[in-house]
Amino acid sequence: MRIFDKRIVSHFDYVLIIFILPLILLSYHLINETNEILANKQLVYFSISLLAFIGVFIFPIRKNIRFIPFLYWLGIILLLAVEFFGEARLGARRWLSIPFINTTIQPSELIKPVFILMLGYLIQNRPPQSGGYNLKDFIYFSFYILLPFVLIAKEPDLGTALVLLLVGYGILFIIGVNWKIWATIILFIGISSPLSYTYLIKDYQKKRIKDFISEKPSYHVQQSIIAIGSGGLSGKESDEATQTQLKFLPIATSDFIFAFFVERYGFLGAVGLICLYALIIFHLLLMNYYFKDDYVIRVFASGLGLLIFLNMSVNILMVIGFAPVVGLPLPLFSYGGSSFINFIVLFAILENLLAFRFMDMYEFERKL
Repeated sequence: MRIFDKRIVSHFDYVLIIFILPLILLSYHLINETNEILANKQLVYFSISLLAFIGVFIFPIRKNIRFIPFLYWLGIILLLAVEFFGEARLGARRWLSIPFINTTIQPSELIKPVFILMLGYLIQNRPPQSGGYNLKDFIYFSFYILLPFVLIAKEPDLGTALVLLLVGYGILFIIGVNWKIWATIILFIGISSPLSYTYLIKDYQKKRIKDFISEKPSYHVQQSIIAIGSGGLSGKESDEATQTQLKFLPIATSDFIFAFFVERYGFLGAVGLICLYALIIFHLLLMNYYFKDDYVIRVFASGLGLLIFLNMSVNILMVIGFAPVVGLPLPLFSYGGSSFINFIVLFAILENLLAFRFMDMYEFERKL
């Protein structure tokens, strides 16, 4: 038993944890500077996420991997339930009320880890040929990618839906699909984009796009750009960060926390933060090289890397005025419980898949 425990610990990816911790500590430091009440709440979320990490890490995922399709379809049922029984806020129906405990859940967030695990399960059972997946396989996987995309887009939550769509097809791109299929898709998107804009997206989404391409950015983005510009090369002291302290910068601890960070730590801090995210993403994508035959690890690591990249890119581009304003938080950095805990659970699943990848061999040796 002692040898078994040492082996599990030896396969734990400590480098990933070393990369994540600075993000969490910096985030708490910034939130505490501007709002101690929110910082205390964030500590509660940290505690919950730690318990969630331990619980998910010790759960025998590989032994119960056959239940992943059940969890996927349960997630689809919850997304369907949002359509009929969901709670509406600010024109969007994204939440389900839980009776007796006076709280809500957001199925579009809950389905993210299950969605990536489902693709890993499917690809493990249906690995690609030498030339990549053919059209029949591509349509097969597309069904499982497009189904949650359509249901989440109908809420409407186009930002989350597009992220899942890009993560799904990004995974297929990394694993391998025949190049002719990608060429056809790019051609189709180019032709259909005007029709999609005219007939498929809603008026408020069109307004976001018009605001983005107009010469004058929205008030939120204007204040964000001022905060970023005022940070200079090395940033300002906390008392001198007037855009944040005087409340000119809206949602400074959540959606626009990157602007707050740059006001405090300047251009050098921004480059350092982006480099830290780049290290995490590169480390995750590098697992495709080290675990060539374990498609579950490859898919989940790639999916998590793409999820972080897309959330980070859209959030940063949004606050500097290069993308429409959408509600995508900066991963592990923005204030909030659901997104933070969800990402910690994603990392816990990956650590579980890595640490227990030789479980069958351990069990066999113990029986002997």
